[in-house]
Amino acid sequence: MKHFDEIYEVAADNYGIVTTAQARVLGISKSELNRWVDIGRLERRGRGVYKLVMHTPTELDPYAEAVALVGGDSFLLGETVLAMHGLAFVNPRKLSIGTPKRVRKILPPWVEAVTVADKDTTHYEGIPSQTVTEAILDCRGRVMTERLRNAADAARQSGLITKSEHQRLKEELT
Repeated sequence: MKHFDEIYEVAADNYGIVTTAQARVLGISKSELNRWVDIGRLERRGRGVYKLVMHTPTELDPYAEAVALVGGDSFLLGETVLAMHGLAFVNPRKLSIGTPKRVRKILPPWVEAVTVADKDTTHYEGIPSQTVTEAILDCRGRVMTERLRNAADAARQSGLITKSEHQRLKEELT
């Protein structure tokens, strides 16, 4: 039971998600994770990604899960960042996840892995993400400019971007 308590602690801090890599660091084997799947304590969500069955869902769970499913150095990208923060009235059909590596995994239909190089990244609510400033700029041409301007204003008001970043966005979105 001690091992499951360790897994529970990791998953509780990560939106109910635990990966085989995180379990390996704790000295827990994949066969032990599979045993917990068999007895109904964990649910297999994808290759190397598990979710606690007894987890209270939050609105950020899909974002954390999508990043874990793509794996490695992945992060939220573009419209997905705006959707997570409720900016620009976007509701993407697929969550775009940026990664510097090619992804060969079979992903669920609601996750799209995009191979990208060198993006400014940070963590919002513990989820790796492209910065809000860069996400707004990347959405030019796909999201109406007026919505992006409003998103910049809302991001500034909620403290997601600095005053200088807000000024830069205003200049580039005119």
